Amino acid sequence: MSAPAGSGPLPHRSVANIRSPSGAGHGHRHQSGPSTPLRPIPSNFGSPSSLRADEEMVIIEFGTRKLHVGFSGDPAPRGCVWFGPDQQRRAGDFREWQADYRYDWKSAAAGGLWGKDHELWQYDVRGFDLGLVGDKLERALREAFTKYLLIDSRPRRMVWILPSSLPIPLLSAALDSIFSRFQPPTVSLLSSPLALAVGAGVRSALVVDLGWSETVVTSVYEYREVDSKRSIRGGRMLVEQTHNLLAKHLPETQKGSGDSQEHILSFEECSDIATRMAWCKPRHVSGPNPPSSDTLATVQEQDEVESGDRPSSKRMGSVAIPLKSSPSPTSLELPFDALAEPCENAFFDSQYSPASFDDHELPLPLLVYRSLLQLPVDVRSLCMSRIIFTGGCSNVLGLRGRILDELSQLVLERGWDPVQGKGVEQLRANSKLKRRGPRQAGNGPPGAASQSDDGDEQDGVWHDAANTVPEADLIEEQLKRGTDRRPRVEGEMRAIESLGAWSGASLVTHLKAPAIATIDREVWLLHGAAGASKAGDVDHKTQRQSLGPGGLMRGSAAGSAWTLGVWGAS
Repeated sequence: MSAPAGSGPLPHRSVANIRSPSGAGHGHRHQSGPSTPLRPIPSNFGSPSSLRADEEMVIIEFGTRKLHVGFSGDPAPRGCVWFGPDQQRRAGDFREWQADYRYDWKSAAAGGLWGKDHELWQYDVRGFDLGLVGDKLERALREAFTKYLLIDSRPRRMVWILPSSLPIPLLSAALDSIFSRFQPPTVSLLSSPLALAVGAGVRSALVVDLGWSETVVTSVYEYREVDSKRSIRGGRMLVEQTHNLLAKHLPETQKGSGDSQEHILSFEECSDIATRMAWCKPRHVSGPNPPSSDTLATVQEQDEVESGDRPSSKRMGSVAIPLKSSPSPTSLELPFDALAEPCENAFFDSQYSPASFDDHELPLPLLVYRSLLQLPVDVRSLCMSRIIFTGGCSNVLGLRGRILDELSQLVLERGWDPVQGKGVEQLRANSKLKRRGPRQAGNGPPGAASQSDDGDEQDGVWHDAANTVPEADLIEEQLKRGTDRRPRVEGEMRAIESLGAWSGASLVTHLKAPAIATIDREVWLLHGAAGASKAGDVDHKTQRQSLGPGGLMRGSAAGSAWTLGVWGAS
């Protein structure tokens, strides 16, 4: 049945209203099927890699001879970069890969660089090239980014783990280099002792850092550094003592013709021997009382064959050390006990009296003892039960046990009395000079009111002091609800282990904990270290941040006051 003339097609008969036929124009777009409508992407979002770069935080732990790098939230650093003379060669210098190439350490030692070219910085900045520190740091970070982190050099937030005694010129040189070449939005600074305490899971600790340049003993109480003492005894002195030991046992024909030469062996070889073979003797304990004359001493039974092989057993107690940097390569045979002399001379010097040392060169047990002695009683009771040994020299076999034994012996002999000397010993030995005990109740002055054991009378009202129950404090009860009521270990000498400063800082940044020393790039490039406020001039109400989302992720505003924290105190 056809449609009436003059009338258009029926709506239900028109297919063009449903889908346009192929080749038909009429301004309709050809669609092969249903599809998701296009949505405009906001212009403030870039590629996914840029989003991840904003979320990632690079954690860098700086040391004197190496640095550790990794991402926030990782349990351990991704890589470690050591500093050495190979990093100071120019571009295009491929002599290191030649078969007959050997590093000329003698010319470096003659120029006073024996071991110093293996360091990033030195604490004595007088006459030191600070620009070289920035160049070394940039080269090490670029190597770490491309070799271990596998990331590009786009701007990322950084967290630095630094020793609290780092001078401001070195910190300024490092920040200038990083802000100008890597352009991170913010750099947050964390103290190494605090990060070590977090890595150990404690709030208070005594951190003994057996580092390369010096040994630093830092007392941490409730995540605050309350005291710090240092000594020049460290890894550098241990390597120098190892060199002196090897040079002393070398034959005269191997020492070379130059008597004025200070170093005979290379730094790399002495450092390797000190790392692998140096050990520490246990504390010398005086034996039991010798047997009296009327009794015979007990003699241990021994076979004649064993007694005849005693010289061979002595030969088994020696070790052969190959030396390649001597004037002619040789093998030096030393007794195993001799390898403990460098550690004994570097960290203890037991042959000298304690009065012969200055404050900056104290032996390690005496340094730890004086650090504990100057603390308040409540802080000391917590810190002495949480001693953390860290640093490269803490891996020396037997060193940590020797320090703890010597420290315990000092406590038994001297106690916690800061006054020492012959006069104090005479006062303790003389009974006439001893102070009298407390005055008895009956020996009081006349007219003093006597008190009974059960109570007393005040203002005409009888008070039963023995059976009085203190009133409940509602505020104290509310404060005790969120505290851990388990008994804490206090007052005993104990050493604990830590996951390390890098792992502790990774945990802190992953939990978005606040950092007071957060430096913004724009503010630093505008003012430098002179723009930092003093600790007393900063408003802690505006500086304090919550532990919620944000924390280290938020940078300080450009107009707000900021501080360098403990690094700006000096």
